[in-house]
This record gives sequence, C-alpha cells and structure tokens, in this order.
Amino acid sequence: MAKQKNELWEWTKALLIAVGLAALIRYFLFTPIVVDGLSMMPTLHNGDRMIVNKLSYSVGEPDRFDIIVFHAPEQKDYIKRVIGLPGDTVKYIDDVLYVNGEAYDEPYLEEYKEQIDDGLLTEDFTLAEKIGRETVPENTLFVMGDNRRFSKDSRHIGVVEVDEVIGSTNVIYWPIKDIEVIK
Repeated sequence: MAKQKNELWEWTKALLIAVGLAALIRYFLFTPIVVDGLSMMPTLHNGDRMIVNKLSYSVGEPDRFDIIVFHAPEQKDYIKRVIGLPGDTVKYIDDVLYVNGEAYDEPYLEEYKEQIDDGLLTEDFTLAEKIGRETVPENTLFVMGDNRRFSKDSRHIGVVEVDEVIGSTNVIYWPIKDIEVIK
C-alpha cells in the first residue's frame, strides 16, 4: 500500500513539474499564434499557426523587416513587418521603399507586384503624412503588412510602442504542408 502511495506521489510530482515548465515556457519564452486575416499575404496566410519568440525582444530592438507580433490599440494582437526603426525617415515613391533616403528591395512583395495591373501595390506616402512626424519616434516602430492594399498597419493605427511588442515570429508549424522558416 505504501509503495502505491509513493508511486502515485512521484507521478503527481512529475505531472506538476511538467505543467509548470510548460506554463513557464509559454508565458516567458514561446507562445503559439494563429494568423487572422490576409494582411500579411503572400508571406503568411489566414489560419497559419506560428511560434512567437518572446525572448527576441527582451534583449534589444527588432531589426528592420522582422515579422513581429504586438498588442494593437483595439485589444487584438497584430502580425506585421518592421519597416521603420526609431529615428528613421520612411517614404514610398513608385512602389519603392526609402528608409533614411536609401532605397530598399522587398523581395517578399515581388509576387504581389507582378499581379498588379492597375497601379501600385503601396501608395506613395511620407512618414509625415501618416504619423505627423519626419522620423519614427524613440521607443516606437513603423510597421506594415505585406498585403499593402489590404493591411491595417502604422499607416492607419500609427507607430507601435516597443513595449507593446510580444516577440518575433518566423516559424510556421501548421498546416503541415506549409511548415517553413520565413526569411
């Protein structure tokens, strides 16, 4: 009888430790997220399941073109691409991104640019027109969805506070046929 109680206690301890570790990992390190909507097409699709790396921003700022998850103003989490970092100037002219006066290639947009026959994928704009400032303010990011015509991003909601960033994401784990690491 004592042996059964001891074995039950050992199994209970192991289960509690496993549940505790899983909760810690999910809360502090990695968490799953489901892509909701078409704003990141063609890179991400509605229903893609991804892993958010929460460690990625506990030590520093995001890098340009990282895909991040953040708390949006309407109490939702958004997935967008970092375009402007603090202190950057950002503008679009003829479907070309200029950051601090330098033109940048955005290869992840090529598929959509080729399909457009009625204008530009990304309308011309300057940062001042969108957020009322010449540069991205300190401790904020200017983010955009890859589906530029149908994305609610910094052009609409303003810059994102770095404190609102949950983490970065670049691993699709579901559906199985779409498993990949996004560049």
